Amino acid sequence: MSMTHYMSLLAENQPWNLIIFMAIPVICAETLTITEFFIIFNRAKTGGLRTLNKIVGIFDGFYFTGIFIYLLITAVIPLTTSNGWHTWVDVLAVFFYLSGVFFLLPIALMELGIIFKRKTVEEKMKIHFILVGGFLVVAHIAMIFGMVNPEIIGNMSNMSGM
Repeated sequence: MSMTHYMSLLAENQPWNLIIFMAIPVICAETLTITEFFIIFNRAKTGGLRTLNKIVGIFDGFYFTGIFIYLLITAVIPLTTSNGWHTWVDVLAVFFYLSGVFFLLPIALMELGIIFKRKTVEEKMKIHFILVGGFLVVAHIAMIFGMVNPEIIGNMSNMSGM
């Protein structure tokens, strides 16, 4: 069976690629999500959960930015220049995975006070929640497209009767 480059990346160098590229960023995002619910429900502006949320947000934002840069240089550019993609499904899986940087990096920058400085605490909580949710959506879309066998997409053009 043929795989997308997304799944190939996770399957190679077991268990390290799975841990580095999937487990760490997704566990951090899930930690952000769970702590986010408690923070919003309790309107917490300080405390242990808020501190954990802030630390994880900063870590995950910069960690995933590192993944983004690494994969852009070592995978996306070479696959694009050599026409090595395994159908459009492969491109979408990698695109949605890497688009997570557009959600996680702003969380880190906001937690460090670099962006959204003039927003109220409530506005920042809303932005934070939207960014966490956005990351979870693109990560799940990447997983769905990443699990598709590209051969069935490539062969679907032969199904003219459908």
